[in-house]
Amino acid sequence: MSTDGRCTRCAALYPSPPHGLMAATPAPAPETWHLLRSPVVLARAVVVLLGIVIATDLLAVVAGLNVRSGYATALSGDRVYVSNDAQAYASLLYGFAGSLQTMAVLATAVVFVIWFRRVRRNAEVFDAGQQRMKPGWAIGAWFVPIGNLWLPRRIAAGIWAGSVGTDTDGSRRTVSQTPLNLWWTAWILSAVFSRVADRLYVQAVMPQEIVDAVVALIASDLFDIVAAVLAILFVRKLTAMQGERVALGAYPLREQSATGPVPS
Repeated sequence: MSTDGRCTRCAALYPSPPHGLMAATPAPAPETWHLLRSPVVLARAVVVLLGIVIATDLLAVVAGLNVRSGYATALSGDRVYVSNDAQAYASLLYGFAGSLQTMAVLATAVVFVIWFRRVRRNAEVFDAGQQRMKPGWAIGAWFVPIGNLWLPRRIAAGIWAGSVGTDTDGSRRTVSQTPLNLWWTAWILSAVFSRVADRLYVQAVMPQEIVDAVVALIASDLFDIVAAVLAILFVRKLTAMQGERVALGAYPLREQSATGPVPS
């Protein structure tokens, strides 16, 4: 046991429990708690990568406005001359921004899924009864066509419910799922809008069609920025919840709480 009453493993996982959470002496940790792994480092990496995604989105917005300005000026009939070289440079910058976006999103997706699997395995230790799907689905669910629109959300709800702290009497604390719901809604809208905007851009041939497609892509990038910000809030909140859950000790849930349904 550590000096603050926690098991040695828990103290190593989360060395600095939030102030005020150790007012009561925690119960002995169950044997399965040795399976816990701290998600803190992975969460920090995800947050940094999401910040890079936001930066590349902003670059794409600026580059898209530049492309739109060139074509819109040509279409307006103004006597302002827009050279072919200028348009080519604007398009090249836009393509470069798009490549950076793709690399940033892929890197973020890999680390996010690793973090997601880590918090899912921890949730299995905290409260296995709240987990409707096997731990492997924390990775596999993202690759199921159509199903990836709701399966990861279902898993995330179980992780959230299992990571909520308990009081000394075994009752579950109330923690709003708003960060989870906002992140998932924004992510779905961003993914759908991005797919539509990309298709418009690929099919665009005439200058006006290109302008319209670029406007749609700019809007898509702005949606993606919102989704990334909400993802940061979700990752930070869930990681903090698991830290607090460990700091509270191994108070078991009352029987009726343990068998209750997972919030949808």
